[in-house]
Amino acid sequence: MSRVLRKSTIVRLLKPSYLPTYVALIVVVVAGILAEQQNRALHAGKMREAVAAEISPIRSRLEANINGDVQLVRGLIATISTEPGMDQKRFSDLAQNLFNERTRLRSIAAAPNLIVSMVYPMKGNEKALGLNYRTNENQRAAAMRVRDTGKMVLAGPLNLVQGGQGLIGRFPVEAPVGGQSNRFWGMVSAVIDVQRLYRDSGLLSEGLDLDIAISGRDGLGEEGALFFGDSKVKGADPVEVNVLLPGGSWVISAIPKGGWVDTPENSWTVRALIALGALFILVPMFITGRLTEERQRNIRVLEHNKDQLQELSHRLKMALDTSEIGIWELDINSGKLLWDDRMKEMYGLQTGAREVYEDWRDALHPDDLKRAEEEFRGALLHGDSYVSQFRIRLSGNRTRHVRAVGSKYIGAGGREKIVGVNWDVTADVEKNERLETARGQAEAHSAELEAARHRMEFNALHDPLTALPNRRYLDQILADKQPRAATHGLASMFHIDLDRFKEINDTLGHAAGDEILRHAAHILRANTAEGDFVGRIGGDEFVIISHNGGIEGHDTDLAERIIDAMSTPVLYKEKECRVGVSIGIAHQSHPEEELTHVLVNADIALYEAKRRGRNRHEVFTHSLKTAVIQTKQTADEILRGLEQNEFIAHFQPQFCPVTLDIIGVEALARWDHPTKGLLAPYAFLKTAEDINALAEIDQRILEQALFQSCRWEASGIKIPKISVNLSYHRLHDEKLIDRLKQMNIPKGKVSFELLESISFDESDMTVLSNIEQIKNLGIDIEIDDFGTGYASIVSLLKLTPRRLKIDRQLVLPILTSTKQRQLVASIIDIGTSLGIEVIAEGVETMEHARILQELGCYGLQGYAFARPMSANDLANFARERRWLAA
Repeated sequence: MSRVLRKSTIVRLLKPSYLPTYVALIVVVVAGILAEQQNRALHAGKMREAVAAEISPIRSRLEANINGDVQLVRGLIATISTEPGMDQKRFSDLAQNLFNERTRLRSIAAAPNLIVSMVYPMKGNEKALGLNYRTNENQRAAAMRVRDTGKMVLAGPLNLVQGGQGLIGRFPVEAPVGGQSNRFWGMVSAVIDVQRLYRDSGLLSEGLDLDIAISGRDGLGEEGALFFGDSKVKGADPVEVNVLLPGGSWVISAIPKGGWVDTPENSWTVRALIALGALFILVPMFITGRLTEERQRNIRVLEHNKDQLQELSHRLKMALDTSEIGIWELDINSGKLLWDDRMKEMYGLQTGAREVYEDWRDALHPDDLKRAEEEFRGALLHGDSYVSQFRIRLSGNRTRHVRAVGSKYIGAGGREKIVGVNWDVTADVEKNERLETARGQAEAHSAELEAARHRMEFNALHDPLTALPNRRYLDQILADKQPRAATHGLASMFHIDLDRFKEINDTLGHAAGDEILRHAAHILRANTAEGDFVGRIGGDEFVIISHNGGIEGHDTDLAERIIDAMSTPVLYKEKECRVGVSIGIAHQSHPEEELTHVLVNADIALYEAKRRGRNRHEVFTHSLKTAVIQTKQTADEILRGLEQNEFIAHFQPQFCPVTLDIIGVEALARWDHPTKGLLAPYAFLKTAEDINALAEIDQRILEQALFQSCRWEASGIKIPKISVNLSYHRLHDEKLIDRLKQMNIPKGKVSFELLESISFDESDMTVLSNIEQIKNLGIDIEIDDFGTGYASIVSLLKLTPRRLKIDRQLVLPILTSTKQRQLVASIIDIGTSLGIEVIAEGVETMEHARILQELGCYGLQGYAFARPMSANDLANFARERRWLAA
């Protein structure tokens, strides 16, 4: 709208009636611009003249001060020329006279033959003595320039080692040599204090109203670098003057402080005079044009309004005909009611019907009559706008919904009237009724969706099998950082795991397992309080969070009740299913302790309960945590050690008691720990067994033993056989035989030692089958630690091992105990009668060896002959036959 208004204003102002005004405006603007430019040019010229006048004395003082100092030095040079052999004292006396003058000299040095030998003042300049300009890389070029040109060279300003800045003037000195004409004698260097020069020349004056920059370092003029002031001055169109120096020049650039002022002080006065003259010319001309244009516009508006009124009347008639709106008017005093044809059609009246208030009232629906008349009377009494909606009756028992709008006004002659419109809203009402019905249906559907959402949320947070909260529900509780202990008390957490659940699943099927889980959930709910959390968080794992942990004995009583209840067998398809339960308990030590930590502690306690035999409960303690952490650390280090090949084989030889020849070696596992050194099996064997790493360690030792055996044979060292330990878990490995076949083990070269503590149950077909196949591969079987485990005569007959090894616990006492000696003798006799070679372990002394030889023992192994050693050490041991020395 505003854009159209601006456009129309522009069009109006471009009419011919304003043309003289525009011509005069252009002339005035041009004259004003020229006057403004002339005023600015005069102002700029005056400012530059003022700046030039202010810097001229500074330039003069700079030239005078520098030239004065140079002339003083030249006087000294003249004296040197006449006294080329002067010493330091004479030089200091002459230089002191120069410094007594008002001068800016800071120091003077004389360098006969370009080697500094005299300097004044001496204090602070001692290091300059002996400086050879010919060999000094920093000053050689300048010195050679002075010598070659025979002219003074001015350098700087430079930063001085003594502090501050200075100008360095280097002067050539000529003197007669050997009675001949003047020749180059050397050089005199004088340092002028730059700050004192600036101050004496007025550059540092506080009353200076200029921003000054000086360029031309080393006297290079325009080509020299800036050394005083701000570089921005050079780019601000400064006034520049040259400072003439001995051997060069400087350029002083200056601008007023704060920069050039483009606008003259009298600019607004000039502008005001120009504007006032323009007003006297333009305003009368514009008013004349405006009046002329206004008269022409008024004539056009009158003609346009006439045409527009005719168009609006036609449009209103068309709008009323197409909108199906009826118009009515009521004379309040006379009751005369005027209806247009559309109103009569809407109410079903004939064209010639009487037009009175009763026509409208009689057409109203009986149910809406009272309300509609009250709304109409209220509009008449209070003069309010009339708005109403009602139903009217039509022929054929039809009903029509009508909306009425009207307003009261005062007509011609002061008569009160009300005029309004009616239109048919039957379609809108019916549509709203359908929408209302649809809204009710949508609300019902929304309620169903909300119920479904609640069911989905319940299913997402609960186990469908047991209806207990699941792991996700537990995670939400653990993630709640608000301390609950203030209102619920300190929490105790029970981590519960079913024992022998997998066996039931594997043997009776998952349906039986599901029944066990439902049975466990029922027991847990039955034995916990109403406010306790009971959830299933895994396959056979449950968690209880109880806030009655503060009651003494509550947690252990609850755990024992659960264990007792779970010991009752569950009947499934006429079969009794028995499961146990292991429980780890942890207490919240203080209200701020997070339940996540408590659950971890309960998990540690559960681990300990399972380790101690299952079907029991354990309460978390810090010492238990420390032990578990240490075991976990050892387990991690074992796995890392396997990755880094830290498990190595050591070998302990076995000897014939008669010939003392080596009849074999036993490969023993050692852990070459990076920080703890070499560790024996007792330090890692139990943990390795817990993490199922023992079989891998056995395999590594077997591979190393076979490799070393090949090395020994290649070196000419004869080792008849190697014994390697075979763990119980590896004996159960169904893939053991395939791996042994791939290794191509020479027959009769290797024997596997089986612990006597292994129970050789006839029902364990995998173990018996593997032992038989091992024999078929040409690998001997040995029973280790005989006399401490399960082996019996029947076991020996069934296994038919090649050898058995008497445990060291039975061998050690034979020196002092007759019964022990008889027991060992009996074992040797049994082995000999069954064709089994008997080897005694723990032979600590030669007396042990003598007795065992007398008893008929086949082989001896122990510290009396050799300790376990590395493969290289064993090779040297066997080659040198060191045991014979023992």
